[in-house]
Amino acid sequence: MSMDGAEVLKRTLTEDEAAILEAWYISLREGTSLQSGRIREAELQTQAKAVFGQLRDGLSSGGVDADAESYTPLRENLADISRSRAIQGFTPTDTANFVFSLKEPLFEALRRKSAADASALAAGVWAAGKVLDRLGLLTMEVFLASREEVIGRQGQEIAELSTPVVRLWDGILALPLIGTLDSARTGVVMENLLQAIVDEEAEIAIIDITGVPTVDTLVAQHLLKTVAAARLMGADCIVSGIRPQIAQTMVHLGVELNVVSKATLADAFALALKRTGRKVVRQQATVTGERR
Repeated sequence: MSMDGAEVLKRTLTEDEAAILEAWYISLREGTSLQSGRIREAELQTQAKAVFGQLRDGLSSGGVDADAESYTPLRENLADISRSRAIQGFTPTDTANFVFSLKEPLFEALRRKSAADASALAAGVWAAGKVLDRLGLLTMEVFLASREEVIGRQGQEIAELSTPVVRLWDGILALPLIGTLDSARTGVVMENLLQAIVDEEAEIAIIDITGVPTVDTLVAQHLLKTVAAARLMGADCIVSGIRPQIAQTMVHLGVELNVVSKATLADAFALALKRTGRKVVRQQATVTGERR
């Protein structure tokens, strides 16, 4: 039945190509892909025509097994389409419907060609359903994997951007932290801070946690790891931005940072200047300048 179904489907695709393609184009135009503006109609038609031809070629020697070698060009093409749509922001439904919307035109063509032969019609519908269902699942698998990759890459980029190391003065760096510290982010923080210490030949690194919502035992451990890594590179650390609520929480939990801390970044900066033998003074205006 598999070979008969493949033959019926292949013959229908060959003899009724123009009508099937036209009906498929109409179905795609009525979908949300074009309405979103993310793809042009000409590009959508080019993709559909290429997939149609590769489907017919796959049926020639692979039967209805969409995982067969003869379907490799089609699977690779659909994978490329799915990946590009994941990047362009298409929904999973839009991506899957690119394949599944071919079902109705195919079933209608099979009905026209095999209306007089019920067994041939049943075999053709079965073959079309089996092949298109497998190809549709393939597009979803690739789409979801691509979306996860994009989300992971964006998360990494956001983590890197959310941990900037700022040069406050010669030999003095500041690392303002915003959000919760976890193991993955601590690794990024360490990497950025240590690289900046090397590049700037810094003596002191100020870790400002004003933007950290809460400090528990786990967050304190991550902070201590960062401080220890900075000390190994020859830079002293000062923690700033410990709010009263966080201080109370740390006392109740028995958390000890074992590092110099200041209430504000300004206080920490003043201490850093003092440690490096510098001080900031207000310049007194001269009498001549005041008269002018």
